[in-house]
Amino acid sequence: MDASTLFLYVIAVSAVMITPGPSMLLALSNGASNGMRVASFGMAGAALSDLILIGAVGCGLGALLQASEQLFSLVKWMGAAYLLYLAWVLWRAPTHPLSEAGTQSAATGRAAFRRALFVGLSNPKGLLFFSAFLPQFIQPSEPLALQYVILAVTSALIDCVMMSIYAIGGRHAMRKFSSRVMQWINRSCAGMLGMLALGLTLYRRHESH
Repeated sequence: MDASTLFLYVIAVSAVMITPGPSMLLALSNGASNGMRVASFGMAGAALSDLILIGAVGCGLGALLQASEQLFSLVKWMGAAYLLYLAWVLWRAPTHPLSEAGTQSAATGRAAFRRALFVGLSNPKGLLFFSAFLPQFIQPSEPLALQYVILAVTSALIDCVMMSIYAIGGRHAMRKFSSRVMQWINRSCAGMLGMLALGLTLYRRHESH
C-alpha cells in the first residue's frame, strides 16, 4: 500500500469517525462522569471492535451479513436494544465531582471496555460500512492480509484520537460546569443514543451502497 492511498484513507475515515456516533457519545460521557482513566478503557474496547470488524471483512463476513436477511436483522435488533439499554443507564447515572472520578474502581473501567466493544460489534452498519469502504483502498496486486492489517490498525488509532477529543471535552466540561449541567450532558447523550437506536431499527442493508 503506497503512502498516498493510506493518506486518503486517513482523511476519509477521520471525516466519518468524527461524527457523534455511539462510541463518541460513550467517550464523552465517560470523560465527563468517570474521568480519563475509565474513558481510556472504553476507547480500548472501541478500538478492538474496529480491529475485529475489519478482520471480519477480510474474512468475508461482511458479505455474509449483506446476503443474509436473518443474520442482519438479528444483529441490528441486538444492537438497537443495547443502545437503548445504554441510553437508560446514562439517563439515570449520577454525576460525581471530578475529584471522585479518579477513584473509580477497575471494575468500572472493565464495564466501559465491555460496553464500547459490544456497541461496536453489535452495530451492523459498522461491518457493512467497512465492507463497502475498505475495498476502495485495497490494491489487488499487493498482499491483501497486510493491507487489511494496516487499515485496521490505522482505523483503530484514528478512532482513539477522535474519542480522546470527545473524552477530553467531557472532562473539561466537568471542571467548569455544575453537577446539574453535567447531568444534562449525560441525559443529552442518552437521548442521542436513543435516537441512534431508533435509526438503527429503520436501517436497511441496501442503504450501505
